[in-house]
Amino acid sequence: MTSVDVAQDVSGDLEAKASRHLWGHFARHGAGIAPPVITRGEGVRIWDDRGKSYLDGLSGLFVVQAGHGRAELAQAAARQAETLAYFPLWSYVTPPAIELADRLAAYAPGDLNRVFFTTGGGEAVESAWKLAKQFFKLTGKPGKHKVISRAIAYHGTPQGALAITGLPAFKAPFEPLTPGGFRAPNTNFYRAPEPYAHDPKAFGRYCADRIAEAIEFEGPDTVAAVFLEPVQNAGGCFPPPPGYFERVREICDEYDVLLVSDEVICAFGRIGSMFACQDLGYQPDIITCAKGMTSGYSPIGAMIATDRLFEPFNDGKTTFPHGYTFGGHPVSAAVALANLDIFEREGLNDRVRANAPVFRATLEKLHDLPIVGDVRGEGYFYGIELVKDKATKATFSNEESERLLRGFLSTALWDAGLYCRADDRGDPVIQLAPPLISGPHEFDAIEQILRGVLTEAWDRL
Repeated sequence: MTSVDVAQDVSGDLEAKASRHLWGHFARHGAGIAPPVITRGEGVRIWDDRGKSYLDGLSGLFVVQAGHGRAELAQAAARQAETLAYFPLWSYVTPPAIELADRLAAYAPGDLNRVFFTTGGGEAVESAWKLAKQFFKLTGKPGKHKVISRAIAYHGTPQGALAITGLPAFKAPFEPLTPGGFRAPNTNFYRAPEPYAHDPKAFGRYCADRIAEAIEFEGPDTVAAVFLEPVQNAGGCFPPPPGYFERVREICDEYDVLLVSDEVICAFGRIGSMFACQDLGYQPDIITCAKGMTSGYSPIGAMIATDRLFEPFNDGKTTFPHGYTFGGHPVSAAVALANLDIFEREGLNDRVRANAPVFRATLEKLHDLPIVGDVRGEGYFYGIELVKDKATKATFSNEESERLLRGFLSTALWDAGLYCRADDRGDPVIQLAPPLISGPHEFDAIEQILRGVLTEAWDRL
């Protein structure tokens, strides 16, 4: 038997085991579906079990900031595991968690000095809502418990975070949800209504004022927080219009509502700074983050709160009765510290800021394709909205979107050597978020693959 035969036997065995026992996340099963088996990563590329390589155009899942195959991150995990593999933060602390909290507080703007660790982004969002509720109970405003978020926005899958999520199809199977989640418009300027379609600043004011309207409608004495991503992910990378966050901050201050910057995707260099609120010029009361903190080499997340929010708990007797067994895991914290060392040593944030205009210009070349309606995003985080009529911005029907995205684009892009996301949680888009070590060579490769596949997609339509 040749080495090729052996590899095929191993691949077939893995596929059979996966089909029988592995329940994928957000995945379809049955009907002969056989998801690719990913076995290795190096730099900006990944390999499947058949030895074919692909350009990672999504950083795994907006995660692998420093790139794949970083031996020093694996070594940091091993060193910590040999010293102290695990201990909880339930009334105890560990050196890696202490050092990481100190480092995150130093990066965070203003007085965001208190770090509550989780194991992922959804847990960080869940923690932020619970903190907002308890904070207002402790400070004499017990009715403030509701949250405002944006239409189509994704904030996680735990029951509380799901109530904040603005995607009806994701919520319907699990209703009734945790009560208290309400929606305001997102900042999709490409589809801004008249009279705002040609004035981004006026559109930003319009969207922000709808948050104030929602607070007024629900009653300011009932609303605890507004949850917003710096650049909204679901729907295809909606950047904030000029003045948007400045106005939202004013609104939150006026109504004594907490502003939560959900940076699970946007933190750690994705937009250009450690925290994207700094790139976009606003001061939140809470930051939620995860993904890029370790570049994916070990799971961790965090809720970072201001000193003001911590103050009611700083009396020697009041507890925030919330936590996770693996929150602030010492191995994950050690990996995060090593990952942040890479950020500083290699200047990854500066690299993003320097190359972001090149990435934008490269992707904007795709505007000459009839299927490309909009190219939008910030930093290393972009969405390309697909349309069937550029002049009218007409989008696809549900059946057409299913046929386009899942019937053709997802497989065709993968076969062409590009891993990215074809998504229809709003209008059909392709999302891109390459590792922060990527540069013009990778941008050109992404554009060329997209050009070829999208041209074929249009011909098929």
